[in-house]
Amino acid sequence: MIESPVKTRRDGAILEVTLDRPKANAIDLQTSRVMGEVFRDFRDDPELRVAILTGGGEKFFCPGWDLKAAADGDAVDGDYGVGGFGGLQELRDMNKPVIAAVNGIACGGGLELALSADLIVAAGHATFALPEIRSGTVADAASVKLPKRIPYHIAMELLLTGRWFDAEEANRWGLVNEIVAADQLMDRVWELARLLASGPPLVYAAIKEVVRDAEDSKFQDAMNRITRRQLPTVDVLYGSEDNLEGARAFAEKRDPVWKGR
Repeated sequence: MIESPVKTRRDGAILEVTLDRPKANAIDLQTSRVMGEVFRDFRDDPELRVAILTGGGEKFFCPGWDLKAAADGDAVDGDYGVGGFGGLQELRDMNKPVIAAVNGIACGGGLELALSADLIVAAGHATFALPEIRSGTVADAASVKLPKRIPYHIAMELLLTGRWFDAEEANRWGLVNEIVAADQLMDRVWELARLLASGPPLVYAAIKEVVRDAEDSKFQDAMNRITRRQLPTVDVLYGSEDNLEGARAFAEKRDPVWKGR
């Protein structure tokens, strides 16, 4: 029996997803399809509110595309499954928070996978790179995302040189939220996940949709879609029990009880 390259652990409203494919957690087509199914099911499960993504072992988060599998016939433009490469970066309507716990090397598609998360927490020994330039190809998702996340000239340097950088530099450019000791990484990430899981899921959904919608929109156009309730998650939020609960809890000076409806 072949073990799944993706391990999951569910605790209340939190789903931990571990890419565990020794030796380096590289992603082939089959693994990508499995990851897509896992994240799709997370997205569609009303009982789940937050996902954690990490890598198995202590050395690699993910080095990206499995070049050995490619040499054996996996096409780089093959069927990655729902959600695209790694199951996350092109998954439509992912309106729940995802935290990446980067426990080691995150390069190429592995760094792009981390960039698909909403929060990134890195172990102190984590290192990063976009080395596609050296193999004559393009870091496609990173070329789209990175110049929007960090200063343009830094992003272009990383894309054009493929050089390695450490967690401290990643933190300096705002690429990661925080750095923690390796033996404290998962404890810290679970602490963050529990904090988010205690929050209002309908508001999180609206935030994520608004951010996506506004990314390429003029300010007033984005505001108009929000105030006119033209975004599905905003429309649901404004007509929800949770929206009223937030106001009532504030007026009654108590903690709100979120029901996600």
